[in-house]
Amino acid sequence: MDIPSELRYSPEHEWVLVEDGRARVGITDYAQDALGDIVFVDLPDVGTKVERGATVSEVESTKSVSEVYAPVGGTIVEVNADLADNPDRINDEPYGEGWMFVIELADPGELDELLDAEGYRALIEG
Repeated sequence: MDIPSELRYSPEHEWVLVEDGRARVGITDYAQDALGDIVFVDLPDVGTKVERGATVSEVESTKSVSEVYAPVGGTIVEVNADLADNPDRINDEPYGEGWMFVIELADPGELDELLDAEGYRALIEG
Protein backbone atom coordinates (compact mmCIF):
# COMPACT_ATOMS: atom_id res chain seq x y z
CA MET A 1 0.00 0.00 0.00
CA ASP A 2 1.46 3.32 -1.09
CA ILE A 3 1.50 5.97 1.68
CA PRO A 4 3.72 8.91 0.66
CA SER A 5 5.52 10.46 3.62
CA GLU A 6 5.17 14.06 2.39
CA LEU A 7 1.36 13.98 2.65
CA ARG A 8 -1.04 14.33 5.57
CA TYR A 9 -4.05 12.02 5.96
CA SER A 10 -7.55 12.10 7.42
CA PRO A 11 -9.04 9.13 9.29
CA GLU A 12 -11.68 9.06 6.51
CA HIS A 13 -8.96 8.22 3.93
CA GLU A 14 -8.36 11.56 2.23
CA TRP A 15 -4.83 12.79 1.58
CA VAL A 16 -3.64 16.39 1.69
CA LEU A 17 -0.68 18.03 -0.04
CA VAL A 18 -0.07 21.56 1.25
CA GLU A 19 1.24 24.13 -1.24
CA ASP A 20 1.26 27.90 -0.58
CA GLY A 21 -1.63 27.94 1.89
CA ARG A 22 -3.70 25.58 -0.22
CA ALA A 23 -4.54 21.92 0.32
CA ARG A 24 -4.69 19.61 -2.71
CA VAL A 25 -6.99 16.71 -1.75
CA GLY A 26 -7.67 13.22 -3.05
CA ILE A 27 -8.51 9.79 -1.71
CA THR A 28 -5.78 7.43 -0.61
CA ASP A 29 -4.47 4.36 -2.37
CA TYR A 30 -6.09 2.31 0.39
CA ALA A 31 -9.50 3.94 -0.24
CA GLN A 32 -9.42 3.56 -4.02
CA ASP A 33 -8.38 -0.08 -3.64
CA ALA A 34 -11.27 -0.75 -1.24
CA LEU A 35 -13.74 0.94 -3.59
CA GLY A 36 -12.70 -0.94 -6.71
CA ASP A 37 -13.06 0.47 -10.22
CA ILE A 38 -14.20 4.09 -9.97
CA VAL A 39 -16.77 5.00 -12.62
CA PHE A 40 -18.02 8.47 -11.55
CA VAL A 41 -16.85 11.41 -9.44
CA ASP A 42 -19.13 14.21 -8.23
CA LEU A 43 -16.86 17.21 -7.62
CA PRO A 44 -17.73 20.32 -5.60
CA ASP A 45 -18.22 23.72 -7.22
CA VAL A 46 -15.36 26.22 -7.19
CA GLY A 47 -16.16 28.89 -4.61
CA THR A 48 -17.92 26.51 -2.22
CA LYS A 49 -17.02 27.10 1.42
CA VAL A 50 -16.46 23.86 3.32
CA GLU A 51 -15.99 22.98 6.96
CA ARG A 52 -13.55 20.32 8.09
CA GLY A 53 -15.34 16.97 8.20
CA ALA A 54 -18.21 18.02 5.92
CA THR A 55 -19.17 15.96 2.88
CA VAL A 56 -17.64 17.62 -0.19
CA SER A 57 -18.12 15.11 -3.00
CA GLU A 58 -18.89 11.50 -3.88
CA VAL A 59 -17.03 8.74 -5.64
CA GLU A 60 -19.01 5.97 -7.31
CA SER A 61 -17.40 2.62 -8.03
CA THR A 62 -18.59 -0.68 -9.36
CA LYS A 63 -19.01 -1.73 -5.71
CA SER A 64 -20.57 1.30 -3.98
CA VAL A 65 -20.90 5.05 -3.57
CA SER A 66 -18.62 6.68 -1.03
CA GLU A 67 -18.63 10.21 0.36
CA VAL A 68 -15.48 12.32 0.30
CA TYR A 69 -15.00 14.64 3.28
CA ALA A 70 -13.13 17.91 3.64
CA PRO A 71 -10.00 17.13 5.67
CA VAL A 72 -9.64 20.88 6.35
CA GLY A 73 -11.95 23.87 6.17
CA GLY A 74 -11.83 26.67 3.63
CA THR A 75 -12.94 27.52 0.11
CA ILE A 76 -12.77 25.25 -2.94
CA VAL A 77 -10.53 27.12 -5.40
CA GLU A 78 -9.90 24.40 -8.00
CA VAL A 79 -11.32 21.04 -9.07
CA ASN A 80 -9.85 18.34 -11.26
CA ALA A 81 -12.37 18.60 -14.11
CA ASP A 82 -10.50 15.87 -16.00
CA LEU A 83 -12.04 13.32 -13.62
CA ALA A 84 -15.46 13.84 -15.26
CA ASP A 85 -14.23 11.99 -18.35
CA ASN A 86 -11.52 9.93 -16.65
CA PRO A 87 -12.66 8.92 -13.15
CA ASP A 88 -10.37 5.87 -13.34
CA ARG A 89 -7.40 8.23 -12.82
CA ILE A 90 -8.18 7.93 -9.12
CA ASN A 91 -7.50 4.19 -9.37
CA ASP A 92 -4.43 4.62 -11.58
CA GLU A 93 -2.80 7.61 -9.85
CA PRO A 94 -4.51 8.38 -6.52
CA TYR A 95 -1.65 10.69 -5.44
CA GLY A 96 -1.00 12.22 -8.87
CA GLU A 97 -3.47 12.91 -11.67
CA GLY A 98 -6.24 11.46 -9.50
CA TRP A 99 -6.38 14.47 -7.15
CA MET A 100 -9.91 15.82 -6.68
CA PHE A 101 -9.97 19.44 -5.46
CA VAL A 102 -7.95 22.24 -3.87
CA ILE A 103 -9.03 24.08 -0.70
CA GLU A 104 -7.78 27.54 0.24
CA LEU A 105 -7.16 27.00 3.95
CA ALA A 106 -9.30 28.95 6.42
CA ASP A 107 -7.25 27.76 9.41
CA PRO A 108 -3.81 26.27 8.70
CA GLY A 109 -3.81 24.96 12.28
CA GLU A 110 -6.26 22.26 11.19
CA LEU A 111 -3.41 20.58 9.34
CA ASP A 112 -1.89 19.68 12.71
CA GLU A 113 -4.90 17.48 13.42
CA LEU A 114 -4.27 15.27 10.38
CA LEU A 115 -2.25 12.07 10.48
CA ASP A 116 1.27 11.71 9.16
CA ALA A 117 2.18 8.69 7.01
CA GLU A 118 3.13 6.59 10.04
CA GLY A 119 -0.13 7.41 11.82
CA TYR A 120 -2.19 6.62 8.73
CA ARG A 121 -0.38 3.31 8.25
CA ALA A 122 -1.18 2.41 11.87
CA LEU A 123 -4.84 3.31 11.24
CA ILE A 124 -5.29 1.07 8.21
CA GLU A 125 -3.21 -1.80 9.55
CA GLY A 126 -4.66 -1.62 13.06
